[in-house]
Amino acid sequence: MNSSPGGLDRRHFLRNSGVAALAIFGGGVLAACSSAVNQQKGGGDDNAQPVQGGTLKYGVLVDLVPANILTNTGTTPYVVGLVFESLVRYPHDKLDPQPLLAKSWTLAPDGRSISLVLRDDVKFHSGRALTSKDVEFSLRTYADPKWSAQLKSTAAAITGFDTTDPHQIKLTFAQPLGNIFDLLDTVPILDSESIDQLATADKIIGTGPFRFVQRIPNQQLVFEKNPNYWVPDRPYLDRVELTVISDNNAQLNALKTGQIHFADGITYRDNENLGKTDGYHVVTYEGAEVQMYVGVNVQNPALADVKLRQAIAYAIDRDRIITEVFRGAGYALNLPWPKTSPAFDDTRNTRFQRDLTKAEQVLSELPKPPKLPLAFTAGYATYEATAQIVQANLAEIGIETELVPTDNATFVKQLIGGQFPGLWVTDHSWAQFTPSTLTASAYPFNARKNTSHFESPAYVAAADAAWQLPQGTGPDAQRAYGVLSDQLLDGLWLIEIGVRFAQGTTSKNLHAVNWTKRRELALTDTFLA
Repeated sequence: MNSSPGGLDRRHFLRNSGVAALAIFGGGVLAACSSAVNQQKGGGDDNAQPVQGGTLKYGVLVDLVPANILTNTGTTPYVVGLVFESLVRYPHDKLDPQPLLAKSWTLAPDGRSISLVLRDDVKFHSGRALTSKDVEFSLRTYADPKWSAQLKSTAAAITGFDTTDPHQIKLTFAQPLGNIFDLLDTVPILDSESIDQLATADKIIGTGPFRFVQRIPNQQLVFEKNPNYWVPDRPYLDRVELTVISDNNAQLNALKTGQIHFADGITYRDNENLGKTDGYHVVTYEGAEVQMYVGVNVQNPALADVKLRQAIAYAIDRDRIITEVFRGAGYALNLPWPKTSPAFDDTRNTRFQRDLTKAEQVLSELPKPPKLPLAFTAGYATYEATAQIVQANLAEIGIETELVPTDNATFVKQLIGGQFPGLWVTDHSWAQFTPSTLTASAYPFNARKNTSHFESPAYVAAADAAWQLPQGTGPDAQRAYGVLSDQLLDGLWLIEIGVRFAQGTTSKNLHAVNWTKRRELALTDTFLA
């Protein structure tokens, strides 16, 4: 953390670090799901034999905000991953949907409909059997603006639901949806009978491996093994306790003293040290990348001029942020797409390399900007350290900023509502999915309504063209993604810093840790031994 513009101060850097919204899942264990889980796992000794029973104690930085349960922000991925399941699940390394609650499917050649066959042995935690009506209800609920779900526009493009057969459903679309499997991988199958109590966390009922038991606000969330889970002999664990430990150093001490088995809030620097220490394992969530960026409210009169945004983009020292804040666990980018994305294009990632001369030249054509607010989530050292480096970088070219630490709940509200007055620093997800999902859905990128208030008919057209392809990969898709990338670079309402691989830290007696592309916590195969 910068105590001055030139360096990181360890005392501040250790305070309240964050790996925000990490998530893990135990791989499926049925033959139908085998290809979905033939993936890298983390935690403990890979040769350890599974053991039934035990309570996993997990340290999280922030409490659940129940009303945000479908937003994939804060602690919601932990809860969703434990309690709920989706129709399909992507493996880490590719966009290849594998069976979960849907056993099989047929996508129409024109991309305008899909038919899915559901498992017939799945029950909600209440004991009620899962049917196609529950899938329809879940997709319709996810599309409801009330829940602020990030893929709601894709869910809203489903115009027809054929639920004649309780174990089959046919979905019809208003247009081809090249990202339909992103939606089916993301939407949790919800219980219609308890939906009114979901937003208050009075009841959280799904079909997943764990049942929600109790929430003590700002202290703890408790889950117990689902005794009627459809996967035989799973989960191994009897109980999962999520304890809110909002201070990074406190999480580190809790892990070292055995009070918790898993920590989500240890800094990259401390993880680097723990990785060299016997008794601990650092899990790096490859395939579930997040991208750090500087957001811009283009309604701010100074920031409305793209030239000022260009100067900011030239000034940012991306390599320093990746090296110092994330200890090399990532790489610099100008565009949101990770290297595994079909939209990744290395040649387009060099337009805004750090160049103070170019930054100052662009600024010389503009009136001196006023001091700009620069918001970040308080209590997360990764965000605070990044914000301070960005502040120092901009000061080098004469742009003054005022750091605005903001509590997590307020920050998420401002992100969803587009309420930042100037600049902000955070990270985004969804770029690891089909590229069109990012620009059709994610709060910072949505072509029709985004956090930055950026509007452009050309950007809308490019986003729609990529979204409405029958397939999300292939030559046509790559051409569409190239046009989309150029729109992002030209508009520059979001200034990318780079990919960071989120990390968690476990004791060596925790085994078979895995994760979804949304970094959701689901511990189907995890055990303590």
